[in-house]
Amino acid sequence: MKIYLYGVREDEQGYMKEWSNAHPDVELDYTNQILTEETADLAKGYNGVVLLQTQAYTRAALEKLQSFGISKISVRNVGLDGFDFKDLRDLGFSLTNVPVYSPNAIAEHTTSLMLRLLRRVPEFDQKFANTDFRWFPTIGEEINGKTVGIIGTGHIGSVVARIMMAFGAKVVAYDIKPNPYLENLGIYVDTPDEVIEQADILTLHTPLAKRDVHMIDADAFAKMKDGVILINAARGGLVDTDALIAALDSGKVGGAGLDVLESENDVFQKKFDSINDVKDPQFKALINRDNVIITPHTAFYTTTAVHNMVFDSLNDNLKMLENKAPKYPVDITVE
Repeated sequence: MKIYLYGVREDEQGYMKEWSNAHPDVELDYTNQILTEETADLAKGYNGVVLLQTQAYTRAALEKLQSFGISKISVRNVGLDGFDFKDLRDLGFSLTNVPVYSPNAIAEHTTSLMLRLLRRVPEFDQKFANTDFRWFPTIGEEINGKTVGIIGTGHIGSVVARIMMAFGAKVVAYDIKPNPYLENLGIYVDTPDEVIEQADILTLHTPLAKRDVHMIDADAFAKMKDGVILINAARGGLVDTDALIAALDSGKVGGAGLDVLESENDVFQKKFDSINDVKDPQFKALINRDNVIITPHTAFYTTTAVHNMVFDSLNDNLKMLENKAPKYPVDITVE
Protein backbone atom coordinates (compact mmCIF):
# COMPACT_ATOMS: atom_id res chain seq x y z
CA MET A 1 0.00 0.00 0.00
CA LYS A 2 1.09 3.56 -0.71
CA ILE A 3 -0.30 6.62 1.09
CA TYR A 4 0.46 10.23 0.21
CA LEU A 5 0.13 13.04 2.77
CA TYR A 6 -0.52 16.72 2.05
CA GLY A 7 0.12 19.80 4.18
CA VAL A 8 2.72 18.07 6.36
CA ARG A 9 4.49 20.22 8.94
CA GLU A 10 7.92 19.49 10.35
CA ASP A 11 6.48 18.62 13.76
CA GLU A 12 4.39 15.84 12.17
CA GLN A 13 7.29 14.12 10.44
CA GLY A 14 8.62 12.33 13.53
CA TYR A 15 5.23 10.77 14.21
CA MET A 16 4.92 9.77 10.55
CA LYS A 17 8.27 8.01 10.79
CA GLU A 18 7.16 6.28 14.00
CA TRP A 19 3.96 5.08 12.30
CA SER A 20 5.89 3.99 9.20
CA ASN A 21 8.31 1.94 11.29
CA ALA A 22 5.34 0.07 12.73
CA HIS A 23 3.93 -0.54 9.22
CA PRO A 24 6.91 -1.56 7.06
CA ASP A 25 4.64 -2.79 4.24
CA VAL A 26 3.15 0.68 3.73
CA GLU A 27 5.03 3.31 1.71
CA LEU A 28 4.54 6.92 2.78
CA ASP A 29 5.47 10.09 1.00
CA TYR A 30 4.42 13.66 1.61
CA THR A 31 4.53 17.34 0.73
CA ASN A 32 4.14 20.50 2.78
CA GLN A 33 1.81 21.82 0.09
CA ILE A 34 -1.96 21.55 0.39
CA LEU A 35 -4.14 19.67 -2.06
CA THR A 36 -4.94 21.67 -5.18
CA GLU A 37 -5.65 20.75 -8.77
CA GLU A 38 -1.93 21.19 -9.46
CA THR A 39 -0.51 19.36 -6.44
CA ALA A 40 -2.94 16.47 -6.90
CA ASP A 41 -0.45 15.14 -9.45
CA LEU A 42 1.95 14.33 -6.59
CA ALA A 43 -0.39 11.54 -5.44
CA LYS A 44 -0.34 9.72 -8.79
CA GLY A 45 0.58 6.09 -8.19
CA TYR A 46 -0.62 6.11 -4.57
CA ASN A 47 -3.61 4.26 -3.14
CA GLY A 48 -4.86 6.72 -0.53
CA VAL A 49 -4.32 10.30 0.63
CA VAL A 50 -4.22 12.00 4.01
CA LEU A 51 -4.95 15.72 4.05
CA LEU A 52 -4.79 18.77 6.28
CA GLN A 53 -5.73 22.24 5.09
CA THR A 54 -7.97 25.11 6.10
CA GLN A 55 -9.20 26.18 2.68
CA ALA A 56 -11.64 24.43 0.38
CA TYR A 57 -10.94 21.17 -1.41
CA THR A 58 -11.89 21.95 -5.01
CA ARG A 59 -13.83 19.56 -7.18
CA ALA A 60 -11.07 19.80 -9.80
CA ALA A 61 -8.50 18.52 -7.28
CA LEU A 62 -10.78 15.66 -6.24
CA GLU A 63 -11.41 14.77 -9.88
CA LYS A 64 -7.65 14.51 -10.37
CA LEU A 65 -7.36 12.11 -7.44
CA GLN A 66 -10.24 10.05 -8.78
CA SER A 67 -8.57 9.84 -12.18
CA PHE A 68 -5.55 8.26 -10.46
CA GLY A 69 -7.77 5.56 -8.94
CA ILE A 70 -7.73 7.11 -5.46
CA SER A 71 -11.01 6.84 -3.58
CA LYS A 72 -9.93 6.88 0.09
CA ILE A 73 -9.38 10.24 1.81
CA SER A 74 -8.52 10.80 5.47
CA VAL A 75 -8.15 14.20 7.08
CA ARG A 76 -5.95 14.73 10.13
CA ASN A 77 -8.39 17.16 11.75
CA VAL A 78 -12.00 17.42 12.90
CA GLY A 79 -13.37 20.05 10.52
CA LEU A 80 -15.03 18.99 7.27
CA ASP A 81 -16.36 22.35 6.08
CA GLY A 82 -13.75 22.45 3.30
CA PHE A 83 -15.51 19.59 1.51
CA ASP A 84 -18.59 19.71 -0.65
CA PHE A 85 -20.06 16.32 0.24
CA LYS A 86 -21.86 16.21 -3.11
CA ASP A 87 -18.45 16.21 -4.81
CA LEU A 88 -17.34 13.30 -2.64
CA ARG A 89 -20.51 11.35 -3.40
CA ASP A 90 -20.39 12.09 -7.13
CA LEU A 91 -16.77 10.98 -7.36
CA GLY A 92 -17.13 7.87 -5.18
CA PHE A 93 -14.88 8.85 -2.27
CA SER A 94 -14.86 7.46 1.26
CA LEU A 95 -13.81 9.86 4.01
CA THR A 96 -12.53 9.72 7.58
CA ASN A 97 -11.53 12.43 10.02
CA VAL A 98 -10.01 12.61 13.50
CA PRO A 99 -12.79 13.94 15.74
CA VAL A 100 -11.10 13.29 19.08
CA TYR A 101 -7.39 14.01 18.78
CA SER A 102 -7.25 15.86 22.10
CA PRO A 103 -10.36 17.44 23.61
CA ASN A 104 -8.26 18.44 26.62
CA ALA A 105 -5.90 20.51 24.47
CA ILE A 106 -8.68 22.73 23.15
CA ALA A 107 -10.58 22.82 26.44
CA GLU A 108 -7.45 23.89 28.33
CA HIS A 109 -6.68 26.58 25.74
CA THR A 110 -10.26 27.82 26.01
CA THR A 111 -9.84 28.07 29.78
CA SER A 112 -6.53 29.91 29.42
CA LEU A 113 -8.15 32.51 27.16
CA MET A 114 -10.86 33.08 29.77
CA LEU A 115 -8.34 33.44 32.57
CA ARG A 116 -6.06 35.78 30.66
CA LEU A 117 -8.98 38.06 29.85
CA LEU A 118 -10.46 37.98 33.34
CA ARG A 119 -7.07 38.73 34.91
CA ARG A 120 -6.37 41.40 32.27
CA VAL A 121 -3.07 39.91 31.19
CA PRO A 122 -2.81 41.95 27.95
CA GLU A 123 -3.05 45.14 29.99
CA PHE A 124 -0.34 43.99 32.37
CA ASP A 125 1.83 43.04 29.40
CA GLN A 126 1.43 46.59 28.11
CA LYS A 127 2.25 48.01 31.52
CA PHE A 128 5.40 45.93 31.74
CA ALA A 129 6.41 47.01 28.25
CA ASN A 130 6.29 50.58 29.59
CA THR A 131 8.20 49.62 32.79
CA ASP A 132 5.05 50.16 34.83
CA PHE A 133 4.93 47.41 37.46
CA ARG A 134 1.99 48.71 39.52
CA TRP A 135 -1.05 46.49 39.93
CA PHE A 136 -3.60 49.25 40.67
CA PRO A 137 -6.10 49.88 39.06
CA THR A 138 -5.94 46.83 36.75
CA ILE A 139 -8.14 44.63 38.91
CA GLY A 140 -9.23 41.21 37.68
CA GLU A 141 -12.22 38.95 38.06
CA GLU A 142 -12.74 35.27 38.88
CA ILE A 143 -14.45 32.43 37.04
CA ASN A 144 -15.88 31.27 40.38
CA GLY A 145 -19.46 32.52 40.62
CA LYS A 146 -19.74 33.44 36.94
CA THR A 147 -22.28 31.89 34.57
CA VAL A 148 -20.41 30.17 31.76
CA GLY A 149 -22.50 29.45 28.69
CA ILE A 150 -21.40 26.62 26.41
CA ILE A 151 -22.87 26.07 22.95
CA GLY A 152 -21.86 22.59 21.85
CA THR A 153 -21.06 19.90 24.41
CA GLY A 154 -19.39 17.23 22.34
CA HIS A 155 -15.92 15.91 23.10
CA ILE A 156 -14.47 19.40 23.70
CA GLY A 157 -17.42 21.27 25.14
CA SER A 158 -18.08 18.56 27.71
CA VAL A 159 -14.48 18.86 28.99
CA VAL A 160 -14.88 22.64 29.18
CA ALA A 161 -18.07 22.14 31.20
CA ARG A 162 -16.31 19.94 33.74
CA ILE A 163 -13.39 22.38 34.04
CA MET A 164 -15.75 25.31 34.58
CA MET A 165 -17.70 23.45 37.27
CA ALA A 166 -14.41 22.67 39.01
CA PHE A 167 -13.69 26.42 39.06
CA GLY A 168 -17.05 27.00 40.76
CA ALA A 169 -18.88 28.47 37.78
CA LYS A 170 -22.54 27.97 37.04
CA VAL A 171 -22.68 26.23 33.67
CA VAL A 172 -25.56 26.54 31.21
CA ALA A 173 -25.32 24.65 27.95
CA TYR A 174 -27.08 23.83 24.71
CA ASP A 175 -26.54 20.97 22.30
CA ILE A 176 -28.81 19.30 19.77
CA LYS A 177 -27.61 15.98 21.28
CA PRO A 178 -27.10 16.49 25.03
CA ASN A 179 -24.32 14.57 26.75
CA PRO A 180 -26.05 12.05 29.10
CA TYR A 181 -23.53 12.64 31.93
CA LEU A 182 -23.96 16.42 31.76
CA GLU A 183 -27.71 16.08 31.34
CA ASN A 184 -27.83 14.46 34.78
CA LEU A 185 -26.20 17.61 36.19
CA GLY A 186 -29.09 19.75 34.96
CA ILE A 187 -27.00 22.23 32.96
CA TYR A 188 -28.94 22.11 29.68
CA VAL A 189 -31.41 24.71 28.46
CA ASP A 190 -33.80 24.36 25.53
CA THR A 191 -32.41 26.93 23.08
CA PRO A 192 -29.10 28.63 22.22
CA ASP A 193 -30.73 31.97 23.00
CA GLU A 194 -31.14 30.96 26.65
CA VAL A 195 -27.39 30.31 26.84
CA ILE A 196 -26.59 33.59 25.09
CA GLU A 197 -28.87 35.59 27.39
CA GLN A 198 -27.58 34.09 30.67
CA ALA A 199 -23.85 33.86 30.07
CA ASP A 200 -21.22 36.08 31.67
CA ILE A 201 -18.73 34.09 29.60
CA LEU A 202 -19.85 32.47 26.35
CA THR A 203 -17.76 29.79 24.65
CA LEU A 204 -18.45 28.04 21.35
CA HIS A 205 -17.69 24.39 20.61
CA THR A 206 -19.65 23.41 17.52
CA PRO A 207 -18.62 22.48 13.98
CA LEU A 208 -19.36 24.93 11.17
CA ALA A 209 -22.49 23.48 9.64
CA LYS A 210 -24.17 25.67 7.04
CA ARG A 211 -26.99 26.46 9.45
CA ASP A 212 -24.49 27.72 12.03
CA VAL A 213 -22.62 30.27 9.89
CA HIS A 214 -22.79 33.57 11.85
CA MET A 215 -24.58 31.87 14.72
CA ILE A 216 -23.30 34.80 16.76
CA ASP A 217 -24.45 37.86 14.84
CA ALA A 218 -25.69 41.35 15.70
CA ASP A 219 -29.01 39.99 16.97
CA ALA A 220 -27.21 37.49 19.21
CA PHE A 221 -24.93 40.18 20.63
CA ALA A 222 -27.98 42.34 21.41
CA LYS A 223 -29.35 39.53 23.61
CA MET A 224 -26.14 39.16 25.63
CA LYS A 225 -25.33 40.69 28.99
CA ASP A 226 -23.36 43.90 28.92
CA GLY A 227 -19.66 43.17 29.28
CA VAL A 228 -19.93 39.51 28.26
CA ILE A 229 -16.71 37.66 27.42
CA LEU A 230 -16.80 35.68 24.17
CA ILE A 231 -14.45 32.74 23.51
CA ASN A 232 -14.22 31.07 20.10
CA ALA A 233 -11.80 28.18 19.71
CA ALA A 234 -14.09 26.31 17.31
CA ARG A 235 -14.60 27.84 13.85
CA GLY A 236 -14.21 31.45 12.77
CA GLY A 237 -17.36 31.43 10.68
CA LEU A 238 -19.55 30.90 13.74
CA VAL A 239 -19.09 34.59 14.59
CA ASP A 240 -19.98 37.58 12.41
CA THR A 241 -16.70 39.47 12.82
CA ASP A 242 -18.10 42.87 11.87
CA ALA A 243 -20.84 42.42 14.47
CA LEU A 244 -18.20 41.44 17.05
CA ILE A 245 -16.15 44.55 16.31
CA ALA A 246 -19.25 46.71 16.73
CA ALA A 247 -20.08 44.95 20.02
CA LEU A 248 -16.55 45.54 21.31
CA ASP A 249 -16.75 49.19 20.29
CA SER A 250 -20.05 49.66 22.15
CA GLY A 251 -18.88 47.81 25.27
CA LYS A 252 -21.54 45.13 24.88
CA VAL A 253 -18.67 42.64 24.66
CA GLY A 254 -16.17 43.16 27.46
CA GLY A 255 -13.53 40.85 26.02
CA ALA A 256 -12.94 38.28 23.30
CA GLY A 257 -10.57 35.31 23.14
CA LEU A 258 -10.28 34.17 19.55
CA ASP A 259 -8.29 31.17 18.36
CA VAL A 260 -10.12 31.22 15.03
CA LEU A 261 -11.24 33.97 12.67
CA GLU A 262 -13.43 34.15 9.58
CA SER A 263 -10.53 35.34 7.42
CA GLU A 264 -7.73 33.57 9.26
CA ASN A 265 -6.21 32.16 6.07
CA ASP A 266 -5.16 35.71 5.15
CA VAL A 267 -3.09 36.04 8.32
CA PHE A 268 -2.48 32.85 10.30
CA GLN A 269 0.67 30.84 9.55
CA LYS A 270 2.19 33.82 7.77
CA LYS A 271 5.09 36.10 8.78
CA PHE A 272 4.74 39.85 8.18
CA ASP A 273 7.40 42.54 8.55
CA SER A 274 4.93 44.81 10.36
CA ILE A 275 1.24 45.09 11.15
CA ASN A 276 1.01 47.60 8.30
CA ASP A 277 1.65 44.75 5.87
CA VAL A 278 -1.47 42.92 7.04
CA LYS A 279 -4.29 43.74 4.62
CA ASP A 280 -7.18 42.18 6.51
CA PRO A 281 -9.17 45.11 7.99
CA GLN A 282 -11.06 42.92 10.47
CA PHE A 283 -7.85 41.49 11.91
CA LYS A 284 -6.35 44.97 12.22
CA ALA A 285 -9.52 46.18 13.97
CA LEU A 286 -9.12 43.44 16.59
CA ILE A 287 -5.43 42.85 17.18
CA ASN A 288 -4.44 45.96 19.14
CA ARG A 289 -7.27 45.94 21.69
CA ASP A 290 -6.40 45.33 25.33
CA ASN A 291 -9.56 43.25 25.76
CA VAL A 292 -8.98 40.96 22.77
CA ILE A 293 -6.61 37.99 22.68
CA ILE A 294 -5.95 36.31 19.34
CA THR A 295 -4.04 33.05 19.02
CA PRO A 296 -3.31 31.63 15.53
CA HIS A 297 -5.53 28.52 15.56
CA THR A 298 -3.27 26.81 18.09
CA ALA A 299 -5.82 25.48 20.59
CA PHE A 300 -5.30 21.97 19.24
CA TYR A 301 -1.52 22.27 18.98
CA THR A 302 0.03 19.96 21.56
CA THR A 303 2.33 16.98 21.18
CA THR A 304 -0.45 14.63 22.24
CA ALA A 305 -2.87 16.03 19.67
CA VAL A 306 -0.40 16.00 16.77
CA HIS A 307 0.55 12.39 17.52
CA ASN A 308 -3.10 11.35 17.51
CA MET A 309 -3.89 13.30 14.34
CA VAL A 310 -1.11 11.56 12.42
CA PHE A 311 -1.66 8.06 13.81
CA ASP A 312 -5.47 8.02 13.68
CA SER A 313 -5.67 9.38 10.13
CA LEU A 314 -3.07 6.97 8.80
CA ASN A 315 -4.61 4.03 10.66
CA ASP A 316 -8.03 4.78 9.17
CA ASN A 317 -6.71 5.35 5.67
CA LEU A 318 -4.95 2.00 5.78
CA LYS A 319 -8.07 0.26 7.09
CA MET A 320 -10.12 1.64 4.21
CA LEU A 321 -7.47 0.50 1.72
CA GLU A 322 -7.62 -2.98 3.27
CA ASN A 323 -11.44 -2.94 3.02
CA LYS A 324 -11.77 -2.84 6.80
CA ALA A 325 -14.06 -0.59 8.83
CA PRO A 326 -12.26 2.62 9.87
CA LYS A 327 -12.52 3.95 13.40
CA TYR A 328 -13.79 7.39 12.37
CA PRO A 329 -15.85 7.16 9.16
CA VAL A 330 -17.62 10.30 7.96
CA ASP A 331 -21.19 9.98 6.71
CA ILE A 332 -21.02 11.99 3.49
CA THR A 333 -24.72 11.39 2.76
CA VAL A 334 -25.59 14.04 5.38
CA GLU A 335 -25.21 17.70 4.48
